[in-house]
Amino acid sequence: MKKCLLFLFAWTCLSLSSFAQTDDEAIKSTINTYFDGFTKGDSASLNKAFYAGALLRNLNTSTGRVQDSPLKTFISKMPAGGVKATGKLISYSYAGTSGIATVELTFADFKYIDLLSLLKINDQWKIVCRVYSRVDLDAQLKGSAAPDASSAAKKNSANVKPKKNDGW
Repeated sequence: MKKCLLFLFAWTCLSLSSFAQTDDEAIKSTINTYFDGFTKGDSASLNKAFYAGALLRNLNTSTGRVQDSPLKTFISKMPAGGVKATGKLISYSYAGTSGIATVELTFADFKYIDLLSLLKINDQWKIVCRVYSRVDLDAQLKGSAAPDASSAAKKNSANVKPKKNDGW
């Protein structure tokens, strides 16, 4: 009887562990849920991908002011049936309970570049902030995280490792 209970316990633990997502899979799933909600106009998917108090920010280029929109406003303005766009995950990274993702939402004549801040809340990755720009289709990401096949990481002798006691 003890062996049977021990076997049943071990089998249950192994079964449950096979259903657990890695953080990588969970972040990708959150991003794909965001894409589904955006392109299908599915408020349930958007609510699943975002933290309830999430903020959406962009720069109003006409006024030069930062515009903040709560998630509820974003979802309420989503057209029925979604929008005709394709989503692409450019990059993501995380450590502990915080992460970032860069995505593109491409439309017929422009695209959005979204910089998404994520937090792992109750073992679920949620988008807590969307900072986005509307750009031309040919606009490319720039900076150190931008994908660029032509440049490899280069060592710079001027980048000296900080000493242990220098305040870092």
